[in-house]
Amino acid sequence: MTVELIIGIIVILASIVLTVVVLLQSSKDDHLSGAIAGGAETFFGKSKGQTIDKKLNKLTIILSAVFVVVVLAMYVFQIGTGKADYGDLPDEPAQTQTTIETPEE
Repeated sequence: MTVELIIGIIVILASIVLTVVVLLQSSKDDHLSGAIAGGAETFFGKSKGQTIDKKLNKLTIILSAVFVVVVLAMYVFQIGTGKADYGDLPDEPAQTQTTIETPEE
């Protein structure tokens, strides 16, 4: 396995896990979801929900930092090896001459 493939897999996994962790966090608003979650707080207890939110918050910060570092490493590795793919761009811009035709009267 190449380093590029390993870094790519890490980026994909980090982005998926980061998305799931962010979606698992409870909202700070107490609109309709607060009414629904209020029933769960009486069943599970308020402190348990707060500790899970604290853990998810720390995990979000850690995963976002890992994601940023891995993406920057991928960018540096790609530029350092000269393997950056810019598509079909030519090395130098093409010299084009434009002629304007005037209609004859």
